[in-house]
Amino acid sequence: MKVSIAYAAEQVWQPLEIPDESTVEDVIQQSGLVDLYSIDLKQHKVGIFGKFTRLDAPVSEGDRVEIYHPITRELNDDDDDDDDND
Repeated sequence: MKVSIAYAAEQVWQPLEIPDESTVEDVIQQSGLVDLYSIDLKQHKVGIFGKFTRLDAPVSEGDRVEIYHPITRELNDDDDDDDDND
């Protein structure tokens, strides 16, 4: 079956041919992206066509499996919880 995988943090899109009955995790492992980009699947969320899913979810012909990079934000001194406009 033909599927594709995307990893937006590195702007990667890769078509794959995988066995029927494959899962999201199977696709990710077969892609080689985990090793190439040191992806920790315990910290990265995954999805199919923009919808979060589990690693053990089955994939279907034509699906695009996605690995989402954790979003982080560093606060600086100008960031605070006050809504004061002083």
